[in-house]
Formats: sequence, structure tokens, C-alpha cells
Amino acid sequence: MTNETIARNYAEALFDLAQRHEGLEAFAEGMDGIVGLLDQNPSFKLFLETPRISDHEKKALLKKVFRDSLPPALLNFLQVTVDKRRQRLLGLIGEEYHALLDEHLGRAHVTVTVARALEDDAWAVLSERLSALLGKDAIPHIRIRPEILGGVHLKAGDTVYDGTLRRRIKQLRRQLVSAELPESVFGATES
Repeated sequence: MTNETIARNYAEALFDLAQRHEGLEAFAEGMDGIVGLLDQNPSFKLFLETPRISDHEKKALLKKVFRDSLPPALLNFLQVTVDKRRQRLLGLIGEEYHALLDEHLGRAHVTVTVARALEDDAWAVLSERLSALLGKDAIPHIRIRPEILGGVHLKAGDTVYDGTLRRRIKQLRRQLVSAELPESVFGATES
């Protein structure tokens, strides 16, 4: 099994656990806190992932650090990941959990690339149209890339909508290069 598959399985178990304890958002915030701590503190990450440190010590530290800030069921889940030696997958589990939560809540993350910043009114219209297009509540993530020249490039999951000026110019160039021009265009005359 790949790490992504394993992480997805753990995320599904965590999601079921969160639903039973009515804590979908609380579990999401808890996972964000855990993953953030792992990203910001390499020594903590190394501590959890080092096989030379006993599982008992790891679980004791997790309990000490997160006892007051995480729901008890989420803390138990973390300890199970240590028991099963899956703590190195916590970042992936967090990503998969958020994907499940977004799906459950009818949200879609969309990467929106534009050539220059738009005004707030334009973003509101774009967000509305994206939501209508996807049939879900669109959460736009804005990137500004002047090299696209104009228009907009959207990526929602595996679907890409490329309405950039750069793409249109390339398409026009391909059409012009591949077009067969009549001889009269080159100034040839018939004798």
C-alpha cells in the first residue's frame, strides 16, 4: 500500500471518529495544530519519528503536550498512530482529513491564477461564479503570475480551466503555423 492510501484510510477512520464525537471542525483544528507543530519544530518531528525512542515515551509526550488542547478522542488517535508506527504520515493524514471534511461540507478548493490583483468586487463575483460552475462552495486560493498576461487560470482538483491570454496567443500561433496558405500569398504568379 502507498503512503497516500494508508493516510486516506487513517483519515477516514479519524473522520468517522470525529462524526461520532460531533467534532468535525474541532478535529480539523486539532490536526492543523499537530501538523503545524511538526512543520515548525523539526526536533519534535524527529522525536516522534525516531525508532530509538520508545513508543511509551512518545505517547507520554503527546499526552503532556496536547492533553488540554485536543479532544480526547483525537489524542487517542494520535497515540494509535504511534502504536502502529504511522506518526510520520500525520501530515498526509491531515491533508486527507481536510479533503474528506471539504467533501462532506460541499466545499471545493480552487487555485485561481491571474496576471494582476483584482479588486474585492471582482473576487466576490469570481467566487460566486466558481461556486455555480462547480456546484459547491468554492474557496479560491489566489496566485498572481504576470507571465499569463491576462485572463484567468483555474484548477479545481484534477480539472483545469485555462482562459489565459498566454494560452490563447499560443493557440493562435499554432493555428497560423499549421495553416496552409495559398501560393498567391507568397507572390507567386502563374505563367
